Amino acid sequence: MTRRRLPKYVSEFADRHGKIRVRFRRAGQAAHYFQTVPWTPEFMQEYRACLDRKAAPLLEAGANRTKPGSVNALVVSYYGSPEFKGLRKSTRTTYRSIIERFRAKHGDKRVAAIERKHVKAILGDMHETPAAANNLLDRLKALMNLALDLGMRKDDPTMRMRGYKLAGEGFHTWNEEEIEAFEKRHPIGGKARLALALMLYTGQRRSDAVAMGWQHVSGKRIKVRQQKTDTRLEIPMHPTLQTVMDATPRDNLAFLMTAYGKPFTSAGFGNWFRDRCDEAGLPQCSAHGLRKAAARRLAEAGCSNQQIKAITGHKTDQEVARYTAAADQKRLADQAMAATYGMEKERNLSN
Repeated sequence: MTRRRLPKYVSEFADRHGKIRVRFRRAGQAAHYFQTVPWTPEFMQEYRACLDRKAAPLLEAGANRTKPGSVNALVVSYYGSPEFKGLRKSTRTTYRSIIERFRAKHGDKRVAAIERKHVKAILGDMHETPAAANNLLDRLKALMNLALDLGMRKDDPTMRMRGYKLAGEGFHTWNEEEIEAFEKRHPIGGKARLALALMLYTGQRRSDAVAMGWQHVSGKRIKVRQQKTDTRLEIPMHPTLQTVMDATPRDNLAFLMTAYGKPFTSAGFGNWFRDRCDEAGLPQCSAHGLRKAAARRLAEAGCSNQQIKAITGHKTDQEVARYTAAADQKRLADQAMAATYGMEKERNLSN
């Protein structure tokens, strides 16, 4: 039986796992890897989207002039891959910023010439910013994986390579004294106090806090659709949050607005809230630390992992285990010390 030819600009190849992949490649456009079987109605719809530059968008200026086999060419292919295009927009933006910094320094280099020692040297130069180095290593692993699939390499120089072991627990978790200091500096009725209450009593990220508005309040609940994970939550309205919201004018649909009357971006809100923390004498505190404080409070109240996840939207027990472990340690330590004191009282009475 004669095999039917693929449409114009479409070809197929076997990746490093032997799996046949079908790819759209057209000058001036990003590559597109099909998710459907050739010539089916779904495939033709996907193919038409490629021709219309929707599934395979135009490349950035100069991208079509990249040298074949170079890091530049690999990056362009990665941006057009299903692995990258399937990510959420916010994640793509984060990954792109990491990759572009690497690309600016090494874009003209041949992918096949990259050795393990080169990667280690690049990461070694980033020893003062270990978290950034680890983020870069993760992106390099993804790029090298694609390079294998495309036949640009026969091995992965980042295989089993480990990043820096990070000290500490990341963003500082607010304690009760710090929360009290912020509330004292920023009273109810102001935007800063509303921002604190939204994050502290919902346990959400700053990207979700800036998206919240009156339209998300239904009765005694506030509805959240997390930007990072697309998780949908319905969180009971904490009485303190309700008190703060009752004192907030309903001038706009969104709770938090800039001084220019526009909704905050996540980064813009983070910078603005950073200034409010500084005003309260809390340079160690941040917006993200409030999400951790919310989880800490829930754990100290005796909530289970499942209950904490129902509020914060964390996906795994491991993500909340550190909060419950710390709370259990304090609770058990209190019980142990109380038991010791009780024994001493009995001993004194018997004497």
